[in-house]
Parts: sequence; structure tokens; C-alpha cells
Amino acid sequence: MKALIVDDEPIARRVLREGLELFPEVQVVGEAGDGKEALQKIAKLRPDLVFLDLQMPIMSGFEVVRNLSEPPLPVVIVVTAFDQHAIEAFEAGAIDYLLKPVGEARLRTAVERARNLQGKPREVAARLDKIASAAESSNAPRTRKVVGRSGEEYFFLDADDVLAFQAERELVWIITAKQRLLATQSLRMIEERLADGQFQRVHRNAIVNINHVRKMSALSSQRWLITLSNALQLTVSKRQAHNIRSILHW
Repeated sequence: MKALIVDDEPIARRVLREGLELFPEVQVVGEAGDGKEALQKIAKLRPDLVFLDLQMPIMSGFEVVRNLSEPPLPVVIVVTAFDQHAIEAFEAGAIDYLLKPVGEARLRTAVERARNLQGKPREVAARLDKIASAAESSNAPRTRKVVGRSGEEYFFLDADDVLAFQAERELVWIITAKQRLLATQSLRMIEERLADGQFQRVHRNAIVNINHVRKMSALSSQRWLITLSNALQLTVSKRQAHNIRSILHW
């Protein structure tokens, strides 16, 4: 089976590609980093199987599925870091999905199911319809996993558990209550991905989770010192002082 991996996170694509090396019947023929690119590669490569992340820039995975119309249609397996409410919607609709981080046993089951669907275009189309309809019942999950690295291991964190992101030269650290992990994205990309109000840039080298701010101390009219729930203290730059001061207006 020819397979296409679609995910906007390079690390997630690599982890899945390495997992699929255990299956000689699966040949990964390409990767895509967003929905628009996914549609282009599906049309060009004609994969039998698509591992599809749902929450991506430019075009979501749900939009990709809704735009699939030209036969032969691929078997689509959802790969997601969505919350439990979304998972329940997928299970209620009998939709195959893989929860990040993807385990070998679950991946094996998904590959076997996809193989059993080969040569059954009506069943493949029916499953795509179920995925498209799940967009509404899943209530569009609002959170995504944050990927951190420690050595050769990758950890998938809930955004709520992240206290801050802090840059040190070319490295970006993910700070939680118990550990520091290396981020897989630049600070600028992290700010764009998590631009939902919960995370606030406080300095050119730091982004904080405002839900973990425990104290703000005025150093001057334009300088603040914030203390997070793990007692970490960060200075707010003059440029960001106005934005961070707005959280005092409750």
C-alpha cells in the first residue's frame, strides 16, 4: 500500500514514518505539511492510504476530506492529539483514528483495517463521509499538543501544562512544573500556533501561559516582573508591558 503522511509538525511526520517501517506492506511515498499540499500530493501520488492530522494551517484535515472527490479515493486514517470529547465523537462514528503519540499496536490495527478496505471503493467513500460529518459532532477541538524533546525521546504535552517557552540563543525550552524539554519549533512559530489568548509574549525570548502567572511586580512604570506557579521569575520588556498589564483588568 502506498501511504502519504500529512501533518504540519515535521517531528510528528518523522515519528509516524519510522513507525511504518515495521510494516513491509506499506510504502511511504510522500509527506505533506498542510491541507493544500496534501490535496496536491493525493492527486499526484494516488496513495492507497493517507495518515491525516486534522488541525493544520491553511486547510484543516476535515477540509481535505471534504475536498476529496476524484477516484480512486484513499483510505484515510485520522491522526490526532484532540481532547476526549472529540475522541468520543470519532468512536461514536466508527472512525479509525490514531492518538498521538502513536503506539505500535494501534498502528498495526489501523494498517490491517486499511488493507481490508482495498478494492472496496463504496466502503472507502462511506468512511470519508463519516469523517467529514465528525467535524460538527467533535465540536472542533480547540487545543493541540505541544511536542517537546529530551534526548531521543519526544513528549506530547497538553498546552495547559506548559508554563512558559524560553529561548536561549538557538534553543527554545518548554518549561513545565516538573521539567524542561527542548521545543521542536522556533519561538515565533510557537507564538503563531498558540495565538489564542492563553499564551502571551512577555519578552523577545519568552512566552508565558497567563493561567500560570501568580504574581506581577511593578519594577517601574513600564517594567514588570512576573512570577509563575513554579516560582520562575521573568522580566517583561517595555515593548510587551502594555499587553501583559492588560491581564490585571479582570
